[in-house]
Amino acid sequence: MPPGFLIVLDGIDGTGKSTHARRLGNWLTSRGRDVILSCEPTDGPWGAKLRESAATGRLSPDDELLYFLNDRRQHVEEIIAPSLAAGKVVVLDRYYFSTMAYQGARGFNPTEIRRLNEAFAPVPDLLLILDLEVDTALARIGSRGDTANAFEKRENLERCRTIFLSLSNEPFTRIIDSNGTQDEVAALIRQAAQEWGAAPGYDAHDGRTAVK
Repeated sequence: MPPGFLIVLDGIDGTGKSTHARRLGNWLTSRGRDVILSCEPTDGPWGAKLRESAATGRLSPDDELLYFLNDRRQHVEEIIAPSLAAGKVVVLDRYYFSTMAYQGARGFNPTEIRRLNEAFAPVPDLLLILDLEVDTALARIGSRGDTANAFEKRENLERCRTIFLSLSNEPFTRIIDSNGTQDEVAALIRQAAQEWGAAPGYDAHDGRTAVK
């Protein structure tokens, strides 16, 4: 059984995380991997409260952080950890890096948020930060017919983007420029997945890839 592999797609709203998580999951499946595609906040009880708050008004900073931690703990226990133990590739649309960014933008220390999460949440094998200028991201949110919610205000997204980009020096992180077409961005993501060993086709000896 191949080892489990955890891939996270993260970044500010409007960068295409959900679309590219699905595309990556489908591609990995076509390459013979058993894939679990999931997202945060989840559809569980804590996640449902967080999703509701995006439309009705954000919770207090302390409550919001607590809800994210509770939701993630349940997610890890019920889906992420068992899937990795079974040798599956888990592809996540958002993870604790979003908590570092969005709650960090509300005044919490991102390093402390990371410590709290990594006490129970597996560190990803590959973190893909999808990056866009905030004005471009907001334009995309508007073009899909949505109104920016409480998490998507410009000033908040600027602070969040700064925190996401501060992760660029992590050994498991790849920054993905999301300005291109969907196909161009998907190709960058597939190549990173191969290079990190999530899918066959990468020759570690000479660095050649065969992304199709």
